[in-house]
Amino acid sequence: MSNEIEIGRGKRGRRAYSFDDVAVVPSRRTRDPEEVSVGWQIDAYHVELPILAAPMDSVMSPETAVRFGQLGGIGVLDLEGVWTRYEDPTAHLAEIAGLPSDAATARMQEIYSAPIIPELVTARLKQVREAGVTVAGALSPQRTQQLWKHVVDAGVDLFVIRGTTVSAEHVSGRAEPLNLKRFIYELDVPVIVGGASTYTAALHLMRTGAAGVLVGFGGGAAHTTRVSLGIHAPMATAVADVAAARRDYLDESGGRYVHVIADGGVGRSGDMVKAVACGADAVMLGSALARAAEAPGRGWHWGPEAHHPQLPRGERVQVGTAGTLEEILFGPGRQADGTLNLIGALRRAMATTGYSDLKEFQRVEVVVSPYQPF
Repeated sequence: MSNEIEIGRGKRGRRAYSFDDVAVVPSRRTRDPEEVSVGWQIDAYHVELPILAAPMDSVMSPETAVRFGQLGGIGVLDLEGVWTRYEDPTAHLAEIAGLPSDAATARMQEIYSAPIIPELVTARLKQVREAGVTVAGALSPQRTQQLWKHVVDAGVDLFVIRGTTVSAEHVSGRAEPLNLKRFIYELDVPVIVGGASTYTAALHLMRTGAAGVLVGFGGGAAHTTRVSLGIHAPMATAVADVAAARRDYLDESGGRYVHVIADGGVGRSGDMVKAVACGADAVMLGSALARAAEAPGRGWHWGPEAHHPQLPRGERVQVGTAGTLEEILFGPGRQADGTLNLIGALRRAMATTGYSDLKEFQRVEVVVSPYQPF
């Protein structure tokens, strides 16, 4: 049965669903939440929590990346942010948090116009390495060829190539594009790449040798991609489509498993539950962790799209402070809005539906059930 609908006589569109449009269904079995495993394995690294912290200056500093790693997740540093443009960006972060709304974008463009200092890329990653946690840093495809050696020299464990959208076939008549397949093959470090939001785009990224694919296209709390570019990828459908690409690539490659990481639209614990239910192995969180007391954004959240020099496709948004990083991950929760105790909520959802680990939970039944609780 086709899920295409007629938009007009000359155009048909496929129906797609966001996390708010779907719900998980209990099964015949339940479990004890304490007996549920939420760990996962990517390449040689076993990770206690299925969460990567998004490489955004409002979410991760070297210090918060260390703390997040100590709590069991993976903190990803934005290697094109203020931490690699300024020796001490504290004053700039304080200024961004205090800017009036009508001046925020223009001033952020000025702050982020300072050049990236390659030595700071190495220094920030070494700071995380010295703390003994998994080291992960992110570059855009445009900066990867320029800065990758500094990232590898710092001893990075996971290399993230992240953009609004990343394809395995970028066409440019002005400059030689990054050849992902050759780059990943020659790099002796696991690479996570994205975003991708379709079956075909994800399958091509998997064929480059990527260890993981980020799923999403400008769907985060601080993005305005839908209103500025007219492009939007509802996340429940996007994750399910990319999970299908993972299944087919597993057969095609003779058993090579590529991890699917939902990146966007995961603002609360229920979104994380539904991301895994749709096929994600892990999630990348931005706004959910920007609410931490330790977050550099001081209750504000923004991504690199918010200060693009020519076409901003995001904005600085106020998310407030919900609790410490530990409380956001493990509770105790003090309100019933899905902002605290994310891991406790995931455990309880898995236990309530009878599943003991994340890969099993990907098989849980879901229904289409549009619902707007907030």
